[in-house]
Amino acid sequence: MADHPDPRDPEMDAGALYREEIITDRRIGTIRVMTPITADGRVDEKRPPLFVGEAQMLTSVGPLPISFEIEASTLAEAVARYGAAAKEGFERAVRELQDMRRQQASSIVLPPPGAAGAFSGGGGGFGAGGGGKIQLP
Repeated sequence: MADHPDPRDPEMDAGALYREEIITDRRIGTIRVMTPITADGRVDEKRPPLFVGEAQMLTSVGPLPISFEIEASTLAEAVARYGAAAKEGFERAVRELQDMRRQQASSIVLPPPGAAGAFSGGGGGFGAGGGGKIQLP
């Protein structure tokens, strides 16, 4: 899809405008037809249209929106290729969720600053004051 612009530069690119149209069968999902246009609103014949499919994946915490590009040059091709592109989009989402879970499970928990002194017998931390009791500041 589009490159992410610098948020400090809020200027629109007049050479990269698209008109968006939503197509749905009201059953499975939607296809967003992105028709390239010129700055005066006419269709830009020099650029091809883009087709973006959308669906929802049901998860234990609720529906997760999935968005995926459909390689096509016409709406009829995009409709015919929707299923395969959606399957790829779902598989990519599942892989990304699994990666996030792995990263979360393997994250290293760092002690707060100054806690190292508690284990070395230095001042501060829960080693200070003796008795092995946790002391609150």
